[in-house]
Amino acid sequence: MGVSLVDGWVPLAVLGLGALAMAGLLARRGRGAVVSLLLAVLLAALTYALLNRLVVDVLQLVPEPLPTTVLVWSAVAVLAVVLAVGALIRTGVGRSVAAVLCGLVVLVACASQVNVYFSQYPTLGALLSSTEDERHFSGGTGAPSRSMTTPVVSRWRGPATGASSIVTAPIPGTRSGFTGRPAQIYLPAAYNSPNPPLLPVLVLVAGQPGGPEDWVVGGQLQELMDGVAAAHGGLAPVAVVVDPNGADSADSMCMDSTIAKADTYLSQDVPAWIEGNLGIDSNKAHWAFGGWSYGGTCALQMATMHPQIYPNFIDVAGELQPAISADHAQDVQQAFGGNEAAFDAVAPLTLLRQNRYPDVWGYFANGSEEQEVGQWTTQLSTAARQAGMTVQTQVVPDQGHSWAVPHAALPPALDWLGQRIGIRQ
Repeated sequence: MGVSLVDGWVPLAVLGLGALAMAGLLARRGRGAVVSLLLAVLLAALTYALLNRLVVDVLQLVPEPLPTTVLVWSAVAVLAVVLAVGALIRTGVGRSVAAVLCGLVVLVACASQVNVYFSQYPTLGALLSSTEDERHFSGGTGAPSRSMTTPVVSRWRGPATGASSIVTAPIPGTRSGFTGRPAQIYLPAAYNSPNPPLLPVLVLVAGQPGGPEDWVVGGQLQELMDGVAAAHGGLAPVAVVVDPNGADSADSMCMDSTIAKADTYLSQDVPAWIEGNLGIDSNKAHWAFGGWSYGGTCALQMATMHPQIYPNFIDVAGELQPAISADHAQDVQQAFGGNEAAFDAVAPLTLLRQNRYPDVWGYFANGSEEQEVGQWTTQLSTAARQAGMTVQTQVVPDQGHSWAVPHAALPPALDWLGQRIGIRQ
């Protein structure tokens, strides 16, 4: 099931079939076909022109505009649907069936190209994966968590005779009252070995809309972290992918507000559960917080709000500031009753201007094709340096807002933070 859906022959074949199917839809003749074509072109053009306004401004599903690639393939999908529906009017059964099949093939091709851009389902196995395959966490190594003054690389020589695994577990909002979806937990081979070391911790958050399983599926977390372990003598942090939103449609902005006590959940409930259940190195100097897109913003929030808990962070394509929608005033109204000062008091840029963070290290990354995100990254990384943080930046060439960016950024980020979290000398 390791067949790639983002490069190689499969997406090309699907695209070719889609082109043939579109040609079939366009092959009709007659007055009805002309009317259908004109209507299809009109609706496709409106889709391209207005889809961003619909999802960003009206429905407020996302705070940033959709990429041009997504707009183009959405317009092509609308074109195919209208042509297929038009082909059903006053047509025999055979041609109707052919039109429906052609329309479906074009829709699959459009979805495939959107997936090529986002890399949400990198392989056929990822597409067909099911939550029924999840392994539920049944207990740690048996050793209690302890705060270690020395890095794990100086305490453990291996070998890692176990195998890495992904398990799930709910993390209750004991102090926050927040209910997140179950965490996805990466346990390195060393953790599953007969004599496991007390390992450092990496807390991760996915984008929004999305959930913890996105890091496992689109993010290929197990493969990425196994690569980190292979490059560091079998050592990698235990990675805990948590949910600060509770649902795909929800957005807490990783803050304590009238929406949810997400900050309390991430800074108190999550660390307490990890320490109480996983048997890890509880020394926060060896911990990191990372995220992709919305999760990258969240990572910077944790580092600026709680540097004593998360003194190391990885911000991959994060936003300039926490946001639910493109309407900042509405976000502040929803979360803080319109109190802009309350929002500013916990916003990363404000905190970076007001405070010094000499003991915090941060890694910023973005794709070269996302100019606005690149500008945000430059602004944030500059502010972080001016606030005393040690900062590293990475631009991933030829990539937009795609999972290919965290794929390329997470391993070098953890290598750069390796001495901090203790997996390398």
